[in-house]
Amino acid sequence: MARLDMGRAAPEPYKALGQAQGALDAGPLDATVRELAKIRASQLNGCVFCVDLHTRQARGAGESQSRLDHLPVWEESELFTARERAALAYTEAVTRQVRVADALWQEVCEHFPDEAERGHLVAQVALINAFNRLGVPLEMRPAPAPGGSQRA
Repeated sequence: MARLDMGRAAPEPYKALGQAQGALDAGPLDATVRELAKIRASQLNGCVFCVDLHTRQARGAGESQSRLDHLPVWEESELFTARERAALAYTEAVTRQVRVADALWQEVCEHFPDEAERGHLVAQVALINAFNRLGVPLEMRPAPAPGGSQRA
């Protein structure tokens, strides 16, 4: 059980975050890139709730388990496209709160030439970090596996 139920304690702001995610889901950013960014940021932030949620959603949308397994080592893996790599590099820089270097921003612009899509990537990375900053300190946990057993 989480330390605080945000939906009950602060329903308006929590609902607004969900609405922001809904707008991003309906936007031009590719769903695969969106999920990879959410998972990677959540891994870096140590948000077990979000890692669980977004890996399940990604698998449900057809993402391979192999790519999910390689996500923590994406820089060494050959399973990700140049476009995905640019999004993941941007995600890591923002999540680690380091300056997004000009070269990285150029790479993002090259692989996401549509400004609206690029804007949605920026917003998605910011939003998942906000969600992680709720999930981690509030100790949000995924629901138990069916049958009450721990997941392997």
